[in-house]
Amino acid sequence: MRSSSLTLALVLLVSALGLGGQAAADGSAAAPLAETAPTGFAAVNALGQNGTTGGAGGPTVTATTSEQFLRYIDTVGPLVIKVQGTIDISSKQGVRPNKTIIGVGTSGVINGGGLDFYRSYNVIVRNIKFTNAEDDAVNVGRESHHIWIDHNEFVAPVDGALDINRAAEYVTVSWNWFNKTDKNMLIGHSDGNGGQDAGKLKVSIHHNFFDGSKQRNPRVRFGEPVHVYNNYYRNNELYGIASTMNAGVLVEGNYFENVPHPCYSASGYADSGPGRLVQRGNQFVGSGTCEANGSVTEPRTFYAYTLDPVANVPSLVRAGAGVGKIGA
Repeated sequence: MRSSSLTLALVLLVSALGLGGQAAADGSAAAPLAETAPTGFAAVNALGQNGTTGGAGGPTVTATTSEQFLRYIDTVGPLVIKVQGTIDISSKQGVRPNKTIIGVGTSGVINGGGLDFYRSYNVIVRNIKFTNAEDDAVNVGRESHHIWIDHNEFVAPVDGALDINRAAEYVTVSWNWFNKTDKNMLIGHSDGNGGQDAGKLKVSIHHNFFDGSKQRNPRVRFGEPVHVYNNYYRNNELYGIASTMNAGVLVEGNYFENVPHPCYSASGYADSGPGRLVQRGNQFVGSGTCEANGSVTEPRTFYAYTLDPVANVPSLVRAGAGVGKIGA
């Protein structure tokens, strides 16, 4: 399997050769060459699905109106849906299996509502700016699997930016910009749902920019392993990561800057009981300590991966996360 991330040397080589990416707005680094397929859990062969390919093999359509977009996501069969312009929707709208939803350039916006996955699978969501969702911007729900959420931006959802719950699994969340969100990412919705969630909620979270997002980056119940690696945490007011209700979370190679409480685990969080959390190779700048507790199933039980050097994470993530960094 290809490695889960690119080294800084490869990033600079790609930029020099003009093979992909673009300069960051702050000039910090060249944008990383975007992955063409997911790494982490969304790439695993499981549950009758060999990785996540989305709408590959189906026709390509372009949605420029809300009516078109809602019709396309409700279509049976593989479909690549390009989103051009702002699509105004309300509440959370269901997405059928075998879909790729990808924004065109920096124009693709879903405003007011969100996407919902209910027993769905093999779906890719990339290069979309989600704004003003009246509930969750993306909800990966009931027994959904093989979902890849990549290179999106989340702004001002009323509830969560991205929730993963009710026995969903084999999900990868990568290269997204969580832009000043409040309640960000909840994995496992309730302390009372262990009968459904225990042994599920397998999630990989890598190269995301948690930029001033206050909390739940993520907050986890029951899931194991939840693999949180090579993310950039900056100015997270309440906390970074919380492992609760016997969840198993591996936190490695992340860069925490001005985060007073990077991790909760042994003490639980709010009304939720303790979880398990292993931390290794993280860097803390102007931040507190990461509370570790117990042991966690190694992600390498499921997939191979290679970490980027933690010192390079801020420049890599600032350059590469969010919309406009991949072709559509």
